[in-house]
Amino acid sequence: MDMFIVHSTIVVPLDKVSEVISIYRQRSGRVDTWPGFLSFQLLQNEHRPEELTVQLTWQDKDSYLAWARSEDFRRVHELEKHYPDADLRLVRPTVRKYQVVAE
Repeated sequence: MDMFIVHSTIVVPLDKVSEVISIYRQRSGRVDTWPGFLSFQLLQNEHRPEELTVQLTWQDKDSYLAWARSEDFRRVHELEKHYPDADLRLVRPTVRKYQVVAE
């Protein structure tokens, strides 16, 4: 049971939530072809709609680390620095990483 899950949580201004969801719905999908990548979900907190979490599920930690050290990862995250909206450029994620220990 080696599965590895990464959560990247952001809190955005309420009036920007729909815009951010739209951005993720149109994401590049670069990560989708990486070896060991299993799934992507964008989660919205039920009680705090301004809190959005990207959940990436990986076959194992090594697969995630290969992605996180890649040029593709760097390119995807560089785009975040060039949002046309100044409020969104300032948003910084809280990242949490989990090893799946039971299913």
